[in-house]
Amino acid sequence: MKNLTCELQNCDLEKAKQRRVMCNAYTVGRYCEKRLPQGSPEITIGGNLGGFSTNPPSKFVSCCACNRALAQKSRHNVSKVLPKGLPPASLLTCMREYAVLSADEAAEMIQDGDTVAVGGFTTAGSVKVITKSLAERAHAMHANGTPFAVRILGTSTDTAVDDALANAEAISYRTPYQTSVPLRQSINARKVEFVDMHLSSMMPLLKCGALGPIDYAIFEAAAVYRDGSILLTSSVGAVPTFARLAKRILIELNGYHPNDLEGLHDIYELDLPPRTREIPIYRPSDRIGATLMRVNPTKIVGIVHTNVPDHGAAMAPIDEVSRKIGENIAQLLIDEMRAGRIGESFLPIQSGVGNVSNALLAALYSSPSIPPFCMYSEIVQDTVIDGIDTDRIRFASSAALSVSPPVLGRIYSDLPHYLKKLTLRPQEISNHPEVIRRLGVIGINTALEVDIWGNVNSTHVGGTHLMNGIGGSGDFARNSFISIFATPSTAKGGSISAIVPHCSHVDHTEHDTQFIVTEYGVADLRGKGPMQRARTLIDQCAHPNYRSLLNEYLTGQKAGRVAVDFREAFTFHGKSGTSGKNANCA
Repeated sequence: MKNLTCELQNCDLEKAKQRRVMCNAYTVGRYCEKRLPQGSPEITIGGNLGGFSTNPPSKFVSCCACNRALAQKSRHNVSKVLPKGLPPASLLTCMREYAVLSADEAAEMIQDGDTVAVGGFTTAGSVKVITKSLAERAHAMHANGTPFAVRILGTSTDTAVDDALANAEAISYRTPYQTSVPLRQSINARKVEFVDMHLSSMMPLLKCGALGPIDYAIFEAAAVYRDGSILLTSSVGAVPTFARLAKRILIELNGYHPNDLEGLHDIYELDLPPRTREIPIYRPSDRIGATLMRVNPTKIVGIVHTNVPDHGAAMAPIDEVSRKIGENIAQLLIDEMRAGRIGESFLPIQSGVGNVSNALLAALYSSPSIPPFCMYSEIVQDTVIDGIDTDRIRFASSAALSVSPPVLGRIYSDLPHYLKKLTLRPQEISNHPEVIRRLGVIGINTALEVDIWGNVNSTHVGGTHLMNGIGGSGDFARNSFISIFATPSTAKGGSISAIVPHCSHVDHTEHDTQFIVTEYGVADLRGKGPMQRARTLIDQCAHPNYRSLLNEYLTGQKAGRVAVDFREAFTFHGKSGTSGKNANCA
């Protein structure tokens, strides 16, 4: 540290070095505590500092060198980017080197054809304003006859991202996952090239350059510091990889999220082969990385201040079919415990978002045979927090807090408690096959349809129209100690069977499925040959109205190890597509 005079306080640095310093707003002595003594007095500062007036004067412990450097940056009105809850004095260290932009100014930087990596995981931690402004800009350009579309990477599905950009016809390419209705319509109309991809597979492809360069990474943060340290918000997802590889970074500094979130995130990235190292996670609660994400600060080209909550939806009431499926899965796991295939301490659970997941967790919570357990998943939803609050869940590891605003407020109101029970990881860790296998995860995912051989379609309606994408289901299905797919036995009010002769699209092959569960029962497919699997699925899982039809198809094939007649199998689908019912439905 140079011997400088602090312009703000007229005290020299040598005197300041006798005091304990603070280089961010919430961790005293974060950068300098190894040099400076504990218990040093505070410094009192008042007046107009870098465009923000502290009146009355604020008392805090401060690094004079940082203050002096920021004072020279006073052309930025740093008060506009103050994270909610930070003391005014923190302005002297926050946002030291970064331009403060409006959402429109940030969107103006992005050009036609750029690849934009968007942070967030579902609606959790998704960007809120820059992509919305980008969509408005695209509308205006299209009205003038000027083409504009960008390539979007990311699992974010906030309406300000996929909905807004799809409605503006501003997306040319999308990967790896989405849940937006307008974007889905554009994909199925072949206006957007969508690449469906396992979530754990995306980062290696990005790192080796197979998906091309990233022009901009856009994500939200609770705090940004002068050395490029960034405190993320309610998700991690792919942001660490996006930020490291992007040429330029735009950050939404969201004051809705508290600035004392440090300790929630576990930032850990993997190198490419042959330099890849083992991932030292042996329990879901193991933390192995950094609490802050770090980027090259020179890549941060702008900060946009926001104060907008996540738009996570509250869970719908559990319907009777989902309740029965949840109870069947819970009984399956109890039976596995009694058979000695699951230890008395149980195993970590992975489950997605939706009614079946809610019903499953409710059934596990209410069963006296199931001990408190951990979650190792890609998503934490409302029912997981309920399980933490009732001591049914000991710890939850995921990539995002995909919860409703009231539940997120509950977490933020008692952060010290929840920081002991939760951690958020990058999706390449939350979904990594190595960790899933080591922990012995029980993976539970949903299916659109299952064929009698055990193949699963989880993405395409009728084999042609994308619903959402494969997401992380394949990561867990292939690598879980126990792999379960759940689905109602019928769709469209009972007019279409979810158990079919042959899937119209296959995402998970028969080799990756162990159990299929519907409201009618459980099909244990382990160790069974094709014909045994088929009979078990028909007898245990198919709706009674369709069992005779499926058995007729099965017994009608005369030759081959697998009794498949593709013409007959897809006639089953074809008639359901034209009449709304599967062929010969009783």
